Amino acid sequence: MRSFLFLVSRRWLLFAVAVVLIAWACWWLGEWQFHRLEDRKASNAIVERNESLPPAPVASVLRPGSGVSDRDEWRLVTATGTYDTDHTVVLRYATRDGQSGVDVVVPLVTASGTALLVDRGWTPSDNRGGDTSTLPAPPSGQVTVTGWVRVDATGDSAAVTDLSTRAISSVEIGKAIDTPVYGGFVDLKSEDPPAADTLEPTELPELDNGPHFFYGLQWWFFGILAVFGFFYLLYDERRALLRGETSAAAEAMAERKQKKAAKQAQKQRVRAAYQRAYAAEREAKAGED
Repeated sequence: MRSFLFLVSRRWLLFAVAVVLIAWACWWLGEWQFHRLEDRKASNAIVERNESLPPAPVASVLRPGSGVSDRDEWRLVTATGTYDTDHTVVLRYATRDGQSGVDVVVPLVTASGTALLVDRGWTPSDNRGGDTSTLPAPPSGQVTVTGWVRVDATGDSAAVTDLSTRAISSVEIGKAIDTPVYGGFVDLKSEDPPAADTLEPTELPELDNGPHFFYGLQWWFFGILAVFGFFYLLYDERRALLRGETSAAAEAMAERKQKKAAKQAQKQRVRAAYQRAYAAEREAKAGED
């Protein structure tokens, strides 16, 4: 156990705390990605269901002044009325495939007087709001539109200035054009009669599961890697300490052997000296005789 005493040092205690925090954060981020995966699957299921339903009258799905339920998003609805082109709203910074452009939102005023905000589609343009004279015009007269229901945007991006915005909100646009509007808006699928110049339609959402599963596994792998790295470094340092202790023991043994050899050599020198002295004494006595 003495070889593990280094673990109670300040350096190793701080290292252990850091690894625990990293592993916990990676586990949490992995769980977050898997939760996002489940949310996406649930959202995809709603979209798939709504896309398969036949179009419903707009008044049966949307209400003036009320928000759109998440379960109704991407539901097809139909509405008949006339486009109020004087209150066309430009959705700025609607880039597609790296090309700048705008989405064109036109209120469709129904027989009840309530307007349905229709995102008629995208067109490449440098226009960032204000001037709508160069935008493709919608059909004139009575028009029947079919479109996918969308949820209102919120936050500062939904603010309307000079009939332009960065995100569509029926609340903000309704106040800007001073007209009662249905909650939410629709992305146009078709118009009857069709417009002379069409816009590029809104892109439908991709119904795949996205990268969340692999992102979750990736975060968990990072957490496991951090724990593995901690124990590997622990093993490496312990091995180095044991190797150092072994070297010290070997040096001590070698020193003891050297001392023993030195003593043996000293004894041999003393014995040899006695033998020489004895031999000299005997020679001296022999000379006297």
